[in-house]
Amino acid sequence: MKKWVKEGRLVLLGITQEQHADRCRLLAQWQGFDWPILHDPINIMGMSGVPILVALDEQGIVRDTKPRLETIKTDFITKSFAAEAGGERPRRLTPALPAGQASLDFDRLRRRAETERSSAAWRDLGDALALWGGEQQVNAALDAYTRSLGFNLKDAAAQFRLGVCYRRRYESEHRQDGDFQAAIDHWSRALDLDPNQYIWRRRIQQYGPRLDKPYAFYDWVNGAEKEIVARGDRPIPLKVRPGGAEMAHPVKAFPAKALEARSPDPEGKVQRDEQGLIRAEVIVVPPRVRPGQAVRIHVVLRPDVEQKAHWNNEAEPLRIWIDPPQGWQVVEQLLLYPGGKRAVTEEERALDFEVKAPARAEGKIRLSAYGLYHVCDDASGQCRFLRLDFPINLHVTE
Repeated sequence: MKKWVKEGRLVLLGITQEQHADRCRLLAQWQGFDWPILHDPINIMGMSGVPILVALDEQGIVRDTKPRLETIKTDFITKSFAAEAGGERPRRLTPALPAGQASLDFDRLRRRAETERSSAAWRDLGDALALWGGEQQVNAALDAYTRSLGFNLKDAAAQFRLGVCYRRRYESEHRQDGDFQAAIDHWSRALDLDPNQYIWRRRIQQYGPRLDKPYAFYDWVNGAEKEIVARGDRPIPLKVRPGGAEMAHPVKAFPAKALEARSPDPEGKVQRDEQGLIRAEVIVVPPRVRPGQAVRIHVVLRPDVEQKAHWNNEAEPLRIWIDPPQGWQVVEQLLLYPGGKRAVTEEERALDFEVKAPARAEGKIRLSAYGLYHVCDDASGQCRFLRLDFPINLHVTE
């Protein structure tokens, strides 16, 4: 391949449906890919699975959608193709946005959507905003896709793309409570509408339980970074580092329960965090669980910046206790989050765990959980040991 590229007989171009472009750049750096890779986070190509190989000639005509590497030289590289007169020019999937004119194209697409009042027109605007607008246009993209679904709730592609934008906002400075769960919910609705879409399925599995994972999604990251450093290079920095569910390896059976743990506050004597110095966000992946199946629960705890709250790392670590309903399984009931090296920190702390529903579970189930932590209030300088209860609502469906 490199020989043909060097001779000018072949141009390599990749397209990734990855949510995070920087993770793809890290993989390319690690593997030594030196060809351009385009980023298609919303799957505008409509692919249901990857990888695929497509051979296009110098006229932009698709000559093969399943080229064989062992015969590609004779079938494509050294083969001459005649121009096809009268052929239609390829339809542009998204509007061209010349430098400095992006806002004009967004305005034109918005006027079209407001005039046509159709699902397709609003989705086209959402696509342009999602692909070209960056984080600054994420709210506008969310609005466009929401309006698109207002005309057609069964538009699976719009459901998926709305989820992509919610996850993008969740990872940005514009994050709002509920964005992560909204992403999971919309990806799940998209998959319900088109269960054969494996790219959408993988996006949910990325954050889901090990029983439903085909492979560990990002277990290669740490090793790749070490190898790049060993080569004398600097790894591509990742804005959002994968962890927890994204690193977890699949299992064929739900793990056996760990040694019996004891509730750290069985009688509920620890004072409650009534001021909301620490706020909890709970995400359930997938949003619905079948009887006998597992879900992964993500718990994110954040100090309230308006109250200038921060973690006190000079005492016991953050603890989370899970108390599942009768018949439900959880591997570890007590989770620990070690404190930072500094005396006080203000970072968000994310933990996740899995629960398995009993074979005859049904309806809506509430799982009880609480966190114990040492937190300080900058306003008064007072540090306290507090408890935060956060019930987890589960929905069991056949």
